[in-house]
Amino acid sequence: MRKASRLFEIIQIVRLARQPVTAAMMAEQLEVTVRSVYRDIAALQAMRVPIEGGRGIGYILRPGFDLPPLMFSIEEMEAIVLSLALLERTGDSELKQAAKRVSAKIAGAVPPPLRQTFDANALHAWGFAAPSVGAVDLALVRRAIRDEEKLDLSYRDELGRASERLIRPIALIYYAETANIVAWCELRQAIRNFRSDRIEACQATGLRFKGEGDRLRQIWVSGWETTAPAAAG
Repeated sequence: MRKASRLFEIIQIVRLARQPVTAAMMAEQLEVTVRSVYRDIAALQAMRVPIEGGRGIGYILRPGFDLPPLMFSIEEMEAIVLSLALLERTGDSELKQAAKRVSAKIAGAVPPPLRQTFDANALHAWGFAAPSVGAVDLALVRRAIRDEEKLDLSYRDELGRASERLIRPIALIYYAETANIVAWCELRQAIRNFRSDRIEACQATGLRFKGEGDRLRQIWVSGWETTAPAAAG
């Protein structure tokens, strides 16, 4: 186990313990030597993490002290870094800006040993970025999914045929070249996929389908298990 991961685990152990935890107990749980635990606790105390106690009596966190509500292991931090980098490859400008804010907030909240995962700049998502979406605002689509609000689409299929669709959006799939809106199409009375680059206009309707989103997603997932979704509605 790497040192950053051990420091995180020690903080979690003493944070959750209801009584003092000895170095021997932590060493057994972490599968390291007792001497390593003593060194790690000294390092945490030098970072002003208020761990109190001593050899033979155990260690606790000072009463009234709390850690940031989100704490991650080094592997979890690497997963977050890479996930945020992958968002740069989508055409969703609002999500890309949100990713930058999330990165800054996490980097400012985590302890120094974990912050170096952000600073190292060692993980990258390679490949071209999807072009920005023009006619459809994916932020509007995401809100409609959350709020269970129907959308009006002006859509053109792969053969260039135009149609007007009233849909109940239930999911959004991001591909390298475009995004697909998964929705119940009231014209077709079935689940359909609508490519964002074929949408010529998209508007909120104010009409709700409250309580139906989960049921429609179950229908979609059941169909996904037997056949792959079509690329267009």
